[in-house]
Amino acid sequence: MKHKGKVLLGLSGGVDSSVSALLLKEQGYQVDALFMRNWEDDDGSPYCSIREDFLDAAFISNQLKINLQEINFSKQYKSKVFNYFLEELKKGRTPNPDILCNKDIKFDAFFNYAMKKGYDFISTGHYVRNDPEHNILMKGVDKNKDQSYFLHSIKGKILDRVLFPLGSLTKKKVRKIAKENRLITSLKKDSTGICFIGERPFPDFIRNYIQEDPGDIYNEKGEKIGQHRGLHFYTLGQRQGLGVGGIKGKENSPWYVAKKNVLKNSIHVVQGNCHPNLMSRKLTTSNVFLINSLKENNFTGTAKVRYRQEDQRCKIKVTKENMEIEFYTLQRAVTPGQSVVIYQGETCLGGGEILKMH
Repeated sequence: MKHKGKVLLGLSGGVDSSVSALLLKEQGYQVDALFMRNWEDDDGSPYCSIREDFLDAAFISNQLKINLQEINFSKQYKSKVFNYFLEELKKGRTPNPDILCNKDIKFDAFFNYAMKKGYDFISTGHYVRNDPEHNILMKGVDKNKDQSYFLHSIKGKILDRVLFPLGSLTKKKVRKIAKENRLITSLKKDSTGICFIGERPFPDFIRNYIQEDPGDIYNEKGEKIGQHRGLHFYTLGQRQGLGVGGIKGKENSPWYVAKKNVLKNSIHVVQGNCHPNLMSRKLTTSNVFLINSLKENNFTGTAKVRYRQEDQRCKIKVTKENMEIEFYTLQRAVTPGQSVVIYQGETCLGGGEILKMH
């Protein structure tokens, strides 16, 4: 067990980080909290909860008698996360800004800030576990809340300076602890979706940054059946928002995005949730992130191509430039720009951005 020391906890104003603060204090750590402002373009809008979150964080800090600091990382967030997010959308890809935020903000900018201030550890309310002796990242005990998918790009060498108090708890238990200790966040609703978009519809938000660029929608026979508003509004496997209705003389069943052609600014759709054009068995990545160096670069493990997916058995080949993954079963709507994360048992090994499917 690690010796006790000074911890800087990322306190978001939610129940998870609130309970993390409580548990760290009970475990004998000297705890300070840091509220991070990572987005301020529309602070004060009905969709931006940052003011409410800060007030909750301040109330929790006062209740638990811990010092609360505040820092603005919005410039770093915009340059390293949001601008990349926009550029990827323009290329017809579907990036995951939450993964980038963990890599570049929470476990880089926040971590470096804490180390410079003399703290021994940082802590967050993520549902993951780490083994300090071997600097490895493991899944959280609560399989419905495990967040290792989002943390796969953390560098292994910093894991011995990170505490995850919730890794061995279920969400139900966390809520119970918060209620028993009368934390005001005990019933607070979990935040969902991309942090800077909030609860608003994605198209409404993205129009502020990328103009609509209409193009044609084709079926698998090459027949034009509609128009889209811009490739960045759609992702592979998407059903909603296509605006393609029934076609006279054709089967009247839902359409799904199967392909985006950036050069021709066109979308190709198919009917059937598991149409062959939506399925693939192999993928190649770019931007490989490994938590630690691997003992072997060609092995059998598991992987997932989206957050809540069950682990999928596969063959994994890792080089300096990319990963090649071949699944034992067909995968639906594998999406360029999203991340594939690899595992061996409970241990998260790393991941990479999906470049193409085969």
